[in-house]
Amino acid sequence: MFSFSTFAKDLGTIRKTLLVALILFLAGGVLGWIGTGSLQKLLAQQLEGLSEISGNLRDSEHPQWSFFVFIFANNSIKSVVVIFLGALFGVVPAAFLLINGGVIGYLIHLSAMQGQDLFQLIVKGLLPHGIIEIPAIIIACAFGLHFGGKVILSLFSPSREKEQGNRNWSGFMRQTFTASVWIVILLFIAAIIESTITLSLLS
Repeated sequence: MFSFSTFAKDLGTIRKTLLVALILFLAGGVLGWIGTGSLQKLLAQQLEGLSEISGNLRDSEHPQWSFFVFIFANNSIKSVVVIFLGALFGVVPAAFLLINGGVIGYLIHLSAMQGQDLFQLIVKGLLPHGIIEIPAIIIACAFGLHFGGKVILSLFSPSREKEQGNRNWSGFMRQTFTASVWIVILLFIAAIIESTITLSLLS
């Protein structure tokens, strides 16, 4: 039930939703890059909050351990919660994708405007852990979006399609639990990398 091969097969059943999730994340990145006004203010507040937390963690007695605990707990809890909050018509995972993509897009654009080395930012600051963390978050949101789609179909589709959809609920719920386990595992690995390799590269 919780094997990686089962998880991989489950991903194949939501291919279209994964594509939608990726598009939303990239759209968030574009909006973050070109954002002005209230959107820019929102993203700046997100970055300021992260910067303040980062400073507190760096000043702790054991910075690497503090970073690991915060990153892992924050990402894993949010990613699992966003799967099941997808039941609210997929609104939460869609917003989560747009905001996370927006923060990254805004950060890269802000760094470029300040004349910082984008190669160093992306290769040293984002890529080591992001190559695992970002796909894990997109996968979590894709399951959340799929959850929302199933809820909408079960409420508003014709009775015959509704009956067929209801029969698939148990299989989908099993998929969400399997996905939750593997997403947490992937984010655990990403948190180790971010709190060690990424932190060391940016020090």
